[in-house]
Amino acid sequence: MLMRCFKGRRQSKEEKKHGISTYKIPRVNKKYSESPLQEGVQMEKVPKEAVMKPLDNYGVDSNRVVAIPKPQKETKIETKSFAESSMYKKDHSIDMTDDDEFLPRPPPPPFFLANKGTSNSVGPARVTTSRHPLKSPDLSSVQVFTVGSLQQYTNSFSEENFIGAGMLGSVYRAALPDQKILVVKKLDSTACTQLSDEEFLDLVSNISKAKHANIVKLVGYSAEHGQRLLVYEYCTNGTLHDALHTDDEIHHKLTWSVRIRVALGAARALECLHEACQPPVVHHNFKSANLLLDEELEVHVSDCGLAPLILSPSMSGHLLTAYGSAAPEFDSGSYTHQSDVYSFGVVMLELLTGRKAYDRSRPRGEQYLVRWAVPKLHDIDALSRMVDPSLNGAYTMKSLSRFADIISSCVQREPEFRPRISEIVQELLQMV
Repeated sequence: MLMRCFKGRRQSKEEKKHGISTYKIPRVNKKYSESPLQEGVQMEKVPKEAVMKPLDNYGVDSNRVVAIPKPQKETKIETKSFAESSMYKKDHSIDMTDDDEFLPRPPPPPFFLANKGTSNSVGPARVTTSRHPLKSPDLSSVQVFTVGSLQQYTNSFSEENFIGAGMLGSVYRAALPDQKILVVKKLDSTACTQLSDEEFLDLVSNISKAKHANIVKLVGYSAEHGQRLLVYEYCTNGTLHDALHTDDEIHHKLTWSVRIRVALGAARALECLHEACQPPVVHHNFKSANLLLDEELEVHVSDCGLAPLILSPSMSGHLLTAYGSAAPEFDSGSYTHQSDVYSFGVVMLELLTGRKAYDRSRPRGEQYLVRWAVPKLHDIDALSRMVDPSLNGAYTMKSLSRFADIISSCVQREPEFRPRISEIVQELLQMV
């Protein structure tokens, strides 16, 4: 008994020393400790109004696993778009037997362009089609083709008729019964799902309004069986990019006077888009691969008016402009008509040097054409050394220096310091 009392007093001192109070667990009546779900126990009924449902996902048991079935049809469409973009695909024909294969477009993901760059933009930040056009689009100047007829003219979109592929789809040569040659741009499924039929027709109407001798003419379109196809005039000598960098035969035809004429024609096309079209049109993908040459080596700008498709949320994972051709403000999410002017300056640099806007095969300091060339533009000796060797000196230094001055003004880092495209047209006119 004395030992128990002594032990109790010692324990009490320890508790006071550490500031710990004794906590006694209350004894629970066995009657109430049993589960309320046992047989014979009545549960009190609660009205339905008193039961609060969780809002959205809040309050949901986090340990509960819900199996969500994978949408098989959507997966099928994605697989098809990848296959269509491959230039080695054997069968390019369009299946017109089952219209139900084309599902309604899913809700778009968040737009990839940052907002921070648009507040200081010069002019319209981007071009979009009207989601709710006030009147029916004017399609009187374009022809309506059936998918079946285009499939026939392109030999079922065969490899023999394949010309090339871009971020929006593939391009094929089409031979009409009257022997006329056209080009069919077959938009891939990703681009097709961005616009409803009405919105696509509105886009076609806007493209057809951009009429100029230096803009590739839209001949017609097709919009059936879930497909979107654009039909353009055909330019015999391909792209300026190929003429400068891969096709030696045409390259040697690009004399200095021809190059000035090409630059002038491209500038006039942009002048039409920026200043004649209402509302103004920003090209957004201006590069040498989108400049086509006809039999007379006159230039025609392609892909005009397709900015709404290029800017769509589904294209956020794609490279939206060519390496080396994009203006600096593109990285901050801004693209205006002055950004087109920058890209035009890059094309002029290609005409001057015969080099690509971006060439990975060159030494590291020479891969980006603008970075390599701009410091040399005002040094007459350095300028002479970087001119395309195939010109063999067949130019005047005065003309060369003036050409370099225009380039320098176009590729200014700040958009507000770049000239309007109409000013560039006037400068080039004085060189012809």
